[in-house]
Amino acid sequence: MQPLLVLTTLPDSATAEAIASRLIDDGCAACVQIGAAVRSLYHWQGKTETANEIPLSIKTTSQAYAAVERIVRSMHPYELPEIVAVPITAGLATYLNWMIASSNRSKDSGDA
Repeated sequence: MQPLLVLTTLPDSATAEAIASRLIDDGCAACVQIGAAVRSLYHWQGKTETANEIPLSIKTTSQAYAAVERIVRSMHPYELPEIVAVPITAGLATYLNWMIASSNRSKDSGDA
């Protein structure tokens, strides 16, 4: 089971809090960090856009990823939300073991 760091951004703190809480409550993430607002510049529909966004860093696993993606997509207001999963290839073993155990508490992530 691969530990993952899933990244997304939200347009406001309330939505970020709601998604973070749902991921933890549903047992498919060990920890969700809500970052300080960032200014994003991106190309969208033929032009350069800018937006203030709230970043989320979601600590989860490959086994729980489908549940994380489903929750983020269902609650995210953007037409095309950023959802990027980065494999964690090294880290403190005891922390990674905690992440794995804490990210697989939901029925959707295989812990029936």
